[in-house]
Amino acid sequence: MLPTTRRQWLGTASAAAAVFGLGTLTGCAGSAPLQAPAGAQAQSNWPPRPTLIAHRGASALRPEHTLAAYREAIAAGADFIEPDLVITRDGVLVARHENALALLNADGSLQEATTDVAERREFAARRRSKTIDGQRLTGWFAEDFTLAELKTLRARERIPAIRPANVRFNDQLQIPTLQEIIDLAKAETARTGRTVGIYPETKHPSYFQSIGKPLEPVLLQQLEANGWNDAKAPVFVQSFEVENLRWIRARSQVRLVQLIDAKGQPYDAVAAGRSTRYADMITSEGLAQIASYAQGIGPHKSLVVPVKDGKNAAPTGLVGTAHRAGLLVHVWTLRPENAFLPASLKAHPVENGATRGDIQTDITAFLRAGVDGFFCDDPAVGRAAFQAYQAR
Repeated sequence: MLPTTRRQWLGTASAAAAVFGLGTLTGCAGSAPLQAPAGAQAQSNWPPRPTLIAHRGASALRPEHTLAAYREAIAAGADFIEPDLVITRDGVLVARHENALALLNADGSLQEATTDVAERREFAARRRSKTIDGQRLTGWFAEDFTLAELKTLRARERIPAIRPANVRFNDQLQIPTLQEIIDLAKAETARTGRTVGIYPETKHPSYFQSIGKPLEPVLLQQLEANGWNDAKAPVFVQSFEVENLRWIRARSQVRLVQLIDAKGQPYDAVAAGRSTRYADMITSEGLAQIASYAQGIGPHKSLVVPVKDGKNAAPTGLVGTAHRAGLLVHVWTLRPENAFLPASLKAHPVENGATRGDIQTDITAFLRAGVDGFFCDDPAVGRAAFQAYQAR
């Protein structure tokens, strides 16, 4: 059985070696040296390219991170379903966009909610104010609830103004565990004869490490228990931070993807006082470093196809540079509503963010840029778009 804490993993290493960002992950006592997976060496014939990744499930059609959203995505032909992972007070990985189950504004009004927790009187005392990745937040947080308590909550649409049709599913669906998501992927693989993978993101890894609830050991233990802790498993693990991915690579050959935002820094770099920016990570040198521990990158869409004067402009060349480094490119996130599309692709009335625009043309721009896959909130539209593109 795999150990469940980093201290167990690190054996005789010092306690400091368990902390991200101290440069010790590659040289811990007793740990295997990092190996460059060299993208192509770690890939099998699956997944197909382009790869269709259901972003939080079919989140344009069902409340995100619910089994209903994942089922809808699989039915639409998604190759992967994506759970964002946080952890409960009793150490169980569950799928939520953030560890916050509901957030409040400074005046106490509801800012955002993915559950009904703010209306549950029995949990009123669980309201907390916390600093997470440098941001002060007030609300209810998954790590303060046991799994049994979380299972009494019901999921809600996170962005109802943009996805009003999803509101009809409010209060009908539970928060799923990672194991339930794995079970669903395996069952649908067996039922359909088509491989369905999972693409988990570890959320706020430095924060969870700081409170003594690191996500990565639990994740590896769960993958191991399901026979999915190797380079051929239908799994990609992703993160916006770096050192947690390096930590995983030192202990597992499961496929990894380094997420890259359009601006800013990985938070583990911020916490450690390092100057590394996401912009540094998309240079030839930065991509070569990523290739030493990951199979791919997940860049923000604007880093591949920027928007200029309200239109998709010429590709940046990032895809070619990443490919030369041996890395896959899975771009995020392609969404159907006006709120997320360039002005030239919005549908009338353009001021209505919930109106669906020309998402197929948007997707086609990224396929032309040569991406290996993309995250999509409506997998049925994504599947239709690249089938049309391939038929040309």
